[in-house]
This record gives sequence, structure tokens and C-alpha cells, in this order.
Amino acid sequence: MAVDLSELGDFSWRRLFGNDRPVELEIGTGKAGFLLRRAQAWPQRNFLGIEWASEFYRYAVDRLQRWHVPNVRVLRADAAHFVRVICPRDSLTALHVYHPDPWPKKRHHKRRLFQPPFVAAAAECLVPGGRWAVQTDHAEYFEIIRALLREQPLLEEIPFDDPDFGVQSADDDSSVGVATNFEIKYRREGRAIYQIAVRRR
Repeated sequence: MAVDLSELGDFSWRRLFGNDRPVELEIGTGKAGFLLRRAQAWPQRNFLGIEWASEFYRYAVDRLQRWHVPNVRVLRADAAHFVRVICPRDSLTALHVYHPDPWPKKRHHKRRLFQPPFVAAAAECLVPGGRWAVQTDHAEYFEIIRALLREQPLLEEIPFDDPDFGVQSADDDSSVGVATNFEIKYRREGRAIYQIAVRRR
């Protein structure tokens, strides 16, 4: 279902989902393919997808309504603001960010999601032991992302295909892995896929 934060009052995951199950957050849900497959594979968890682009948001909401997956919510919002201001600290079991907009022009770099304040806040939103997976096809942006994650004292790097996390490396075709629409497209085009996963200490 679609989420309107103004109707929730003081935000909490219990208000959003009506229960206290573990929560996973996907930033940049796109057409919600990964989010829905992940939610079906992990019915004992709750999933929130955040998407800013109105076209993709509407598509995701429509798809969610057709699939009838009860443990998923979709929100149209500025993801950086949500993480820095709204997301409860020590609350996320997992965070997924796949193919964030690289804003390749130098004058647009300030629009990139991965900035030090965002990374610090996101790390605090994870529960101890919570995982964070990132994937991109943009080599330069990946180097920046990797450096930011490695510099964050709350985080430690882990294998992307850590079995406790349940996502897979780029050459694995697991049905619950990171099979986003962008990845499918980029694989067909022969582009390199760069991945990193971290865990909160």
C-alpha cells in the first residue's frame, strides 16, 4: 500500500505496519521488482520502499496493489531526508540501495544520495548486526560510496553474498537476489556491476 506520512502522526514502524516485525528499507524502489520478490521470500519481515520519481512511484503502487503483498509499503519521499530525520535509530534489519542516480556531471555531485551525513544517519538507523547492500554500474560513484562506507566507524565490510543477508553477487541468479530492472538491463548491455555490503558493528 502507498504511505502518506502526514496521516501517521509521530512516525514509528508499528504505526506503519501494525506490528513489530523486523524492517528492511529499499531506497530507490523503481518498479518494485526486487522489493516485492524480497517481501514474498521473507514474509516474516516488513518492507518499506522509498521512491522519489513520481512515474516509478505510481508504477510501484499499482504493482503492489495487484500483487497483494501485505508486508510491503511504498513511500514517495526524499530518501536522504527520511533517513536523516524520520527513520528511527537502531531499527532497520537491512538497507538496500541499488543503482542510485550517479549524477555524473560534476556540478550535480551535490545531489548524490551518498554524502557523509546520509551515510552516518543510515548507519545509526541499522540495528547492531544490521546489513546494508549497495550496487551500482557507475565505477567512479562506486569508489566514493565504498570509501564513505569504509570510513564510517559504525560499519564493517562483509561479503556481498553473505548467506545471513540473503542477497547475492552479480553473477548469481537467485530468485531473491538483487534482480532490479536496472541490473537486468545493464547485464544485457554487458556493463560491469559494482557491489559492496556492510554490517553495523
